Amino acid sequence: MIKNFVEELTWRGMIHTVMPGAEEHIMEDMRSAYVGFDPTADSLHIGNLVPIMLLAHFQRCGHKPVALVGGATGMIGDPSGKSNERNLLDEKTLRHNQEAIKNQLAQFLDFESDEKNAAILVNNYDWMKDFSFLEFIRDVGKHITVNYMMAKDSVKNRISSDASEGMSFTEFTYQLVQGYDFLHLYKEKDCTIQMGGSDQWGNITTGTELIRRIDSGKGYAITCPLITKSDGSKFGKSEGGNVWLDANRTSPYKFYQYWLNSSDDDAEKYIRIFTFLDEPAINSLITEHQEAPHLRVLQKRLAEEITTMVHSKDDLDNAIKASNILFGKSTSEDLKVLNEQTFLDVFDGVPQTEIMMSDIENGLDIVAALAEKGGFLKSNGEARRALKENSISVNKEKVADNYTITQKDLINNKFVLLQRGKKNYFVLRVV
Repeated sequence: MIKNFVEELTWRGMIHTVMPGAEEHIMEDMRSAYVGFDPTADSLHIGNLVPIMLLAHFQRCGHKPVALVGGATGMIGDPSGKSNERNLLDEKTLRHNQEAIKNQLAQFLDFESDEKNAAILVNNYDWMKDFSFLEFIRDVGKHITVNYMMAKDSVKNRISSDASEGMSFTEFTYQLVQGYDFLHLYKEKDCTIQMGGSDQWGNITTGTELIRRIDSGKGYAITCPLITKSDGSKFGKSEGGNVWLDANRTSPYKFYQYWLNSSDDDAEKYIRIFTFLDEPAINSLITEHQEAPHLRVLQKRLAEEITTMVHSKDDLDNAIKASNILFGKSTSEDLKVLNEQTFLDVFDGVPQTEIMMSDIENGLDIVAALAEKGGFLKSNGEARRALKENSISVNKEKVADNYTITQKDLINNKFVLLQRGKKNYFVLRVV
């Protein structure tokens, strides 16, 4: 059954521009639409989540999503929104990246379904690699004028920018290559729609022009807004750079924390865009949040939904446990189930010092661990006073002045967490 895709995107705030006739075209029958993904890394990041969600909603509305990995265009560089050309990659790296990206997309799209609308993944390198330069300028280039290409904002902005060193011919031809992708998929896969961010409008409409001029056909364009944060900072970036979908690049804990730390305004916008919750459920959450903003109901549900989608329910549970270690009640057992990366993420920025395994094999006196060996506190006297005040914990458990640290206290066989009061942490790293 075909559902109204444009209507679904509209209430979610995911529509920027819809080419006239596109909504009616989509409602007539099952359609195919594609979105392109840059394969210059072996992971997508949360900046890619909006186009991923476009394809996922498209499939859920009964249509066929096509994910295009830009192996050929990845070798060129897209001028849209960029100030520099990108690094060019070899074929082996691109193939590796393509496989990694497909695995991530499979969290959102059904590639294995027996239904007609099963998702497919294509790589434009496969049809561009044997296309000679002379063939391309003869069969494609002659149909689009330089005047048409120069009128695109992505070109005009690069050329007129004060900081620009100009645009290479390679980048200038990008819109033609992307336009040809649309034509190729139109002819070979009956793909009549291309979707992407609003900055892609110029490239997408070049494709619709090629379809019209070369094949006398009709292609459609749908774009979504570029996501911004309410405070003006860039969406998808943390202090450490991109927030990646790959757990090895951005741990599930840090991923979860990124969404949990959203502002109220952003959370209200993001929960529509980045979850599959329906409109009544979202409106109910927004009302609940407005009645008690301090409980951060929206942020918690947003972080839960998207962490589960990108990673897994187990990863979500571990991220919540890890968060509770800093902000809630937890025990030494909770600490010991953390993997090394999550432990380091949770206590990122906490002072550390190294001690030898031999120091604790026979037991390390807590006073020495706090002062002389560890250096957490300035002196043995200060350590004894803190212990007498009952303010010292080892791995979240209060200890007395007769406590001895042994190997049973080790987290991941290498860490001991010391704490004074509620917020003053220190990590012993045992080597």
